Amino acid sequence: MTLTHSILQNLISYPILGGQSNIEIIQYIKKYLHNLGVGYHLAYNDEKTKVALHCRIGPAVDGGVILSGHTDVVPVEGQAWDTDPFELVEKGGKLYARGSADMKGFLACCLANVPNMLAANLQKPIYLAFSFDEEVGCLGGPMLAEAIKNTYTEKPKYAIIGEPTLLQPVVGQKGIAVFETVVNGSAGHSSGIKKEVSAIHEAARLILWLENKMDELIAAGHTDGRFDPNHSSIHIGIVEGGVAHNIVADKCRFCWDLRTIPRDKTAYILADFEAYCSERTQILQKRFSDFVIQTTPHHPPVPPLDTPEELSIVPLIRELTGVDKLQTVAFAAEAGQFSEGGFEAVICGPGSITQAHRANEFISCEQLDKGTEFIQRLVDRMCKE
Repeated sequence: MTLTHSILQNLISYPILGGQSNIEIIQYIKKYLHNLGVGYHLAYNDEKTKVALHCRIGPAVDGGVILSGHTDVVPVEGQAWDTDPFELVEKGGKLYARGSADMKGFLACCLANVPNMLAANLQKPIYLAFSFDEEVGCLGGPMLAEAIKNTYTEKPKYAIIGEPTLLQPVVGQKGIAVFETVVNGSAGHSSGIKKEVSAIHEAARLILWLENKMDELIAAGHTDGRFDPNHSSIHIGIVEGGVAHNIVADKCRFCWDLRTIPRDKTAYILADFEAYCSERTQILQKRFSDFVIQTTPHHPPVPPLDTPEELSIVPLIRELTGVDKLQTVAFAAEAGQFSEGGFEAVICGPGSITQAHRANEFISCEQLDKGTEFIQRLVDRMCKE
């Protein structure tokens, strides 16, 4: 068993879901670093229940590289697993477990290379940065990026976010924002539908407006051929309301997400939606004075990533991967947050995103080995700066 394999086995054994305290898994990482003589810094949330860890290996000079990943995973409830999802199982050259691909495999590759980093004559530093609550809205990313900026006197230049891309260089991601809209109408007999204000009927209008807004953006040429799909998407995933077929519903809620290409701004789309909601409110309060529409975000919007090809991180990631073609992804990640924090950011890590969030998630042994070699090449590169 390789060191990377052994570390991944240990990381998998901590079933830290998004939203839960990740202190246990960070304690394991702290102990590992401490035993190697590596100092580290911790950044806690306000409640002191979750913590991000970052450290620097190498000289305190500008121009270093941040290797970043998240410590939390998505739930396994309701999924038909063939093995214990929190015990790493090797079968047929594949390592099965929740988080093996997304993204503890990358964390293991980084940690397994710490002895190499310490032994190398690094001319530029390498930083490890591990966050929390990525799976519930990338909540820890901005705090981690800010903590790195505020802790070190020198300025890191690059950030490689190790989401699973089969070690293909990714320079663009969509942003995401998640909202809940609640409509408060008036209850009454269904025969008096024109006298009452059905929360369900109004919610349906709002849902159709959102779908039409998506189509309107596409028709206006708001597309980006680097992405699949090539446009910002608006999707309603949950609708709840009503108590009986013959009672006008006085409550309806729906949850929706907005995934934006880099040119589209979440704030502008939301403002247009709020303006339409205001129009409907003014009309319907004449019939029912307590009619109201409230939209609240589930978490702060996660910004998209759009790293220009002329930035120096692009030739670096091409050199490290041996791949010239640059890709984009539709999923959200912390890379956009690191980019907003002032770091040149890309996404690149071992494993496949097609394995993420599903039963029997796996990373191949070959990808894990290649991920370890990828970090080793970075170590060698930082010795030549």
